[in-house]
Amino acid sequence: METFLVGGAVRDRLLGRPVHERDYVVVGTTPEAMEARGFRPVGRAFPVFLHPKTHEEYALARTERKTARGYHGFTFNASPEVTLEEDLQRRDLTINAMAETSDGHLIDPFGGQHDLESRVLRHVSTAFAEDPVRLLRLARLAAQLAPFGFTVAKSTHDLLRDLVASGEVDALVPERVWAECEKALASPAPVRFFEILRSTGALDALFPEVARLFGVPQPPQYHPEIDTGVHTFMVLEQATRLSPNPEVRFAALTHDLGKGNTPTHILPGHHGHEARGVQLIRGLAQRLRIPKRYRDLAIKVARHHGLVHRFFELRPGTVLKLLEGLDILRRPEGLEPFLAAVEADFRGRSGFAERAYPQADAVREAAHAVASVSPGPLLERGLRGEALGEALRRVRTAAIAALELQGRAPGSDG
Repeated sequence: METFLVGGAVRDRLLGRPVHERDYVVVGTTPEAMEARGFRPVGRAFPVFLHPKTHEEYALARTERKTARGYHGFTFNASPEVTLEEDLQRRDLTINAMAETSDGHLIDPFGGQHDLESRVLRHVSTAFAEDPVRLLRLARLAAQLAPFGFTVAKSTHDLLRDLVASGEVDALVPERVWAECEKALASPAPVRFFEILRSTGALDALFPEVARLFGVPQPPQYHPEIDTGVHTFMVLEQATRLSPNPEVRFAALTHDLGKGNTPTHILPGHHGHEARGVQLIRGLAQRLRIPKRYRDLAIKVARHHGLVHRFFELRPGTVLKLLEGLDILRRPEGLEPFLAAVEADFRGRSGFAERAYPQADAVREAAHAVASVSPGPLLERGLRGEALGEALRRVRTAAIAALELQGRAPGSDG
């Protein structure tokens, strides 16, 4: 029985990244022998065990063979005769196909260390294209390793395109697609995840609502970049700058989905895209089983971002309706994520990345003014029910009017 540290822990140590999880491969033993040593079995498809003290994962060395479509279509051989190199050969990328002995000796049969130094993501074998999950993992890893400047090897990129063309990605279950997407959204560069999906053709299959934005024009006076898809990726980059919150980044990605359904005869205008976008977000969230907190923020941003951009033109009553639509009084913690996504939309245009966005502070000021209105004096006057609600709206509207927001637009004397 021999034990080796494998995969991401070896890769990250060589990159100088923190190692959070350690996985091990065990060669030359059986499930019965592992259990006799106190290891607890947890694997379903193949033998994986938890260490009795550290609770780290130990998997028996195995080979695999493709038998059907999808990522469940494999048979596994985890007999004691399987070698370490055979186990490493079934892995996805060369930088993930390295192992270490207990004394720190590196075992690297497929050139992973060289690719690590060259900052290249390269497949180990053509079996890479048999598992559609590997496409998602590679795209997510590229997003996570973006600060290191990794690129995808051309041969690997070609394999990914073949994988998509074969229809294998259609076998991906929604939960798995979202799980990898959510990890990518929390990475240093989420846009890399979606760029790779697009360049391989997988964006059309997995996120068609986003894919169809590319090639859709916008008015150049507002969007110098013109292309709605280009704008969307720029907004996602700005959201990444402004917030580490993956919910904000998802809202940025989906804020303009309605522009993909704009009737061609009104282009490059996009009248009504907010309402169309809300429906598309609902459909996307239902299809991929996206959590409600992601969906709800994305809907608020899609529905209201245009109003915030025009905030200094709004009447006090309209401002109050906006704040009510955002449910700020009941859930004030939702304001900052909303504003981060909306500001990302403003900045995600050619030449706008470093511009000031005073609308955000004005919304905060208006929200504070509304929250400061106490219903106490109205209750003391005996107002209840509908009468109380109408009186509260009048007082809150007056508090917003007192801010004189309409005279404070950028470039004005206010």
